[in-house]
Amino acid sequence: MKENIELYIKKCVENDREAQLKIYQLFSPILYGLCLKYMRNEDDAKDVFQEAFVIAFQKMGQYKFEGSFEGWIKRIFINKLLETLKKKKKDVLFLDVFDTDVIEEEELELAPIEQEKLLEYIQELPDQYRMVFNLFVFEKMKHKEISKLLQISEGTSKSNLNRAKSILKKRILVVLNCKTA
Repeated sequence: MKENIELYIKKCVENDREAQLKIYQLFSPILYGLCLKYMRNEDDAKDVFQEAFVIAFQKMGQYKFEGSFEGWIKRIFINKLLETLKKKKKDVLFLDVFDTDVIEEEELELAPIEQEKLLEYIQELPDQYRMVFNLFVFEKMKHKEISKLLQISEGTSKSNLNRAKSILKKRILVVLNCKTA
């Protein structure tokens, strides 16, 4: 499979449409899911998805076959998602936290919830919380990396993650309480 991907990448550099289709088919489920996690609705997710794929195909020649291709293309998508969110809200306001007593991150220990419902709740988070939550939870980034990427302090990153988790936890508990009532 790895050899096929390398061949497709090389053919994509030569603008081979069949190779582009193969790359698209292989990675679109993962990458579209990524777009849905960051954007508020499907229309915005589809727009960014399409734009990011165009960028990825344009930059395909820059891939050096070092590290995973999936990681490389995901980085392009994340950068495009963050750029789009920043443009939508020129001044995305991050809540700055200056005290060092940031609440330690707690794990969300909740009953299972439908994946679509959880995605909906994540999409409804305020942009600044959603970005930090997604980068931390789904992209496994550390707060130091997030703070550099979003140009915020580590404390702000931690605070935004905790607020996102708190909002999600409340939403999930409301749903669970409604089901048991």
